[in-house]
Amino acid sequence: MHLTNTKIAHENGGWRVDFLGDDGDAVTVHVADADDIDEEAAVERARAIMVQLTAFGTRGGGRSVNTYDAASNGNFDGDLPLLDTQH
Repeated sequence: MHLTNTKIAHENGGWRVDFLGDDGDAVTVHVADADDIDEEAAVERARAIMVQLTAFGTRGGGRSVNTYDAASNGNFDGDLPLLDTQH
């Protein structure tokens, strides 16, 4: 997904940040409300949440959840063979 637009709206209980891609895909992040969060801070916090999610289950974030996840994320360092393959 190549990011083309970011939309933000304040809703009950927090901020809704929509990341829109050129292929029609979209990712929405809800950022909890706080006294010191304005639109710019909410977008930055939403980006930080996305980075944390990206690292989950990959090389930078620990072991993969399963062999398919390992193969799709390029994590070839595990002890288990990937997708029932043998060398």
